[in-house]
Amino acid sequence: MGAQAPRPPWGISSLAILAILIASFSLIPLAYVIYMTATTGWETVIELVIRPRVGELLLNTILLVLLTVPLCLVLGVGGAWLVERTTLRGYRWWALGLAAPLAIHGFVNSYAWASAIPSLAGLSAGTLIATLSYFPLIYIPVAATLGRLDPAIEQLAASLGLGPWAVFFRVVLPQLRIPMAGGALLVSLHLLSEYGAFAMIRFDTFTTAIMVQFQSTFNGAAGNMLASVLVFLCMILLLAEAKARGNARYARVGFGAQGLATRLHLGRYEIPAQCSLLGLTLMAAGVPMYSVTRWLIAGGIEVWEPAKLIPALTQTMGYGLAGASLTCIVAFPMAFLAVRHPNWFSKLLELSNYITSSLPGIVVGLAFVTVSIRLVPGIYQSAYVLLAAYILLFLPRALVNLRSGLAQAPRELEEAARSLGRSPTIAFVKVTLRLTAPAAAGGAALVFLAIVNELTATLLLAPNGTRTLATAFWAKSSEIDYAGAAPYALLMILIAAPMTYLLFQQSKKAAGQ
Repeated sequence: MGAQAPRPPWGISSLAILAILIASFSLIPLAYVIYMTATTGWETVIELVIRPRVGELLLNTILLVLLTVPLCLVLGVGGAWLVERTTLRGYRWWALGLAAPLAIHGFVNSYAWASAIPSLAGLSAGTLIATLSYFPLIYIPVAATLGRLDPAIEQLAASLGLGPWAVFFRVVLPQLRIPMAGGALLVSLHLLSEYGAFAMIRFDTFTTAIMVQFQSTFNGAAGNMLASVLVFLCMILLLAEAKARGNARYARVGFGAQGLATRLHLGRYEIPAQCSLLGLTLMAAGVPMYSVTRWLIAGGIEVWEPAKLIPALTQTMGYGLAGASLTCIVAFPMAFLAVRHPNWFSKLLELSNYITSSLPGIVVGLAFVTVSIRLVPGIYQSAYVLLAAYILLFLPRALVNLRSGLAQAPRELEEAARSLGRSPTIAFVKVTLRLTAPAAAGGAALVFLAIVNELTATLLLAPNGTRTLATAFWAKSSEIDYAGAAPYALLMILIAAPMTYLLFQQSKKAAGQ
């Protein structure tokens, strides 16, 4: 008898049921926004949305995105091209140096610049800090893509008489469309969801305004309507990214080994390139580290308060480890269906998680505040609600990694193990889970890094008495106690640095370098 056909994912299998429950749960924040908008009444909605304050916030947010994203694209693509395709001296060190700012969260960067230049404020300040904080989100995927592009097309274009710049703009740049679009989406979503970095420099966006409304009226109608507009902007960004990405695929399908790209000789541009990268690195990583060190020295031994630092560190590590583990467990059924049963059903379930994760943390936090108070008041401000919010916010980080790991453990390997006498359970554990473990560890590391730096949802949902490194840092810096905030900033950087290095190494491994 032949092998039995796999049960379709829309059947009664427990895996499909789990995936459906997870997808339904992940849509709670979006359902909350739709429900609050519908129950508010159209007259009230129009009154709250069509007003000068919303227009001001909308203009600030749109200008921030329009200014920051192109700057991040220029810095990310330019830095990746210098590192991967030129004879830049020390390019291996620069490759890591340009990724290093990712270990410094935006609100830590804002704290450093605001303490160094107290007059820093407004749109220009927001653009500066956001660009320095988020350009690595474009640099890392673009550098990885450049490292694995087949140079044969570029060599052919050069042989037809195209110069280096023409080859870059007409051949290389179009092949970078997918990582550029994905990186630009990540930067844009970070801009919409960021609170601490912009609040510290007194620059109003939708997220900062929603937080103010929540603190003053505790989930009032005005804050909910601002959240609705913010969700609408997120949906526009998702559609724009899908349109920019298109259906194009750039892959080598011929026989033979891929050649090595010819590095462009910089010549007289070597010194300007070195100076530019040095200046960028100093601004993005040097200034925050200098500022943190300066305040640590100024504060002396008194700012190191073990009675406060140790609980904040242990609670951060506890939530990070628990959230990362649970997120990977929750993501596994979805990833398994996406890889083993790829069809419209599994794609729809996966899409629901991406939509929710694109929502800012403050919207997810408001949704869980409302739902827990109205439906399950006993769990309001409990660790369960906070962990649930972390899972929804960062599920795709684990999902993407698990998918890649499961793709490297095809069904045929399990069948081979079963043909050798292994039971289905043993074959699954020994083969599939074992091959997926490294990818799961990478996904868990990325989720852990995100939880360590998460601020808005934690401020809204954390149980009374909870002080993570991020919330403790925010409390100190909000009181202009820059010296007191410095130890928390340093600990966040030290925790984030290994995770950033892991992300950098994973990108290089994917590029085959």
